[in-house]
Amino acid sequence: MTEELKESLLKIAPLDEEAMEMSKIRWSRVAKPLYSLGALEEDIIKIAGISQNPRVHMDKKALIIMCGDNGIVEEGVTQTGQEVTAVVTENMTHGNSSVCIMAERAEVDVFPVDIGVSRDLESGDRYPLIRKKLAYGTKNFCKEPAMTRQETIKAIETGMELVKVLAERGYRLIATGEMGIGNTTTSSAVTSMLLSMEPGLLTGRGAGLSDEGLDRKRRVIEEAVRTYGPSCKDGIDVLSKVGGFDLAGLTGVFLGGAIYRIPILLDGFISGAAALAAEKIHPGCRDFMLASHVSAEPAGKLLLDELKLTPLIQAGLCLGEGSGAVAAIPLLTMAADIYEKMSSFEDIKIEEYKPLGGK
Repeated sequence: MTEELKESLLKIAPLDEEAMEMSKIRWSRVAKPLYSLGALEEDIIKIAGISQNPRVHMDKKALIIMCGDNGIVEEGVTQTGQEVTAVVTENMTHGNSSVCIMAERAEVDVFPVDIGVSRDLESGDRYPLIRKKLAYGTKNFCKEPAMTRQETIKAIETGMELVKVLAERGYRLIATGEMGIGNTTTSSAVTSMLLSMEPGLLTGRGAGLSDEGLDRKRRVIEEAVRTYGPSCKDGIDVLSKVGGFDLAGLTGVFLGGAIYRIPILLDGFISGAAALAAEKIHPGCRDFMLASHVSAEPAGKLLLDELKLTPLIQAGLCLGEGSGAVAAIPLLTMAADIYEKMSSFEDIKIEEYKPLGGK
């Protein structure tokens, strides 16, 4: 870890307990049954602790989409070739992808980032491309480590810097997304190594593999875990050996959320793997994360349980791009509106609910 990265991580401080206590008191006075918004109430309380302010505002919301290619695609672990990464990334800049259409409805600004796509990209005007390319894709981790440690740290720092810039521009909630053919393979490998779990328990079909393709994908990951596992000494090592530029960049986004005190919203399995890497690099940064949904990938729920995060949506989503995170944002903003705008029991002159047991 570089001295610069170490110094940045030293800025991370705990959640503000006083702001959270004031937020709990405010919820108890809102004229509705106690705890009736469930996880939404808990997330608003957490946001108060993150922002150090019991007044919760999410008027500016962003989606960072880390886009990069993965050399492991050479091993036949995907249904499509890596050329799809570039096409979809360019479509995002025109607002013509699933998550961009969802983001428009949810009033979320989209920031597609080329952190490692395998060719140079053209950009549209709707969501201009952020050019942060560190290489033209990773290496094939069946043959050599995916990235150097230096490249991995640079990708992490890139994610942190993007959070800093958005925080300075007044954004109060950042969702995470990705685009990179082959990144369910890298995510399974990273998760397996970070949790010391068998890859077969964590690896799914991604974007639609056959039974034969799934078997091949599992074998590739199992071999990588055997090869690199014994030599990895930390989360950065794991990312460099079997991860990707998109995963490392997202890891930096999660760390940046803790540094600059901005809540970061997980999408599904891939951003969950990056979130776990961030937590391994700096334990406690999960306190600055929110979970949007439970991915349909086998490791989706497992990752959320490991991070002790409660999802807002359970709908079998596995689209990627940040789509689940964007889908959850209207729920959070509606909860924030109730929290900030609804009458109190005192306002309408009726007796407050009292906790009588349970929750």
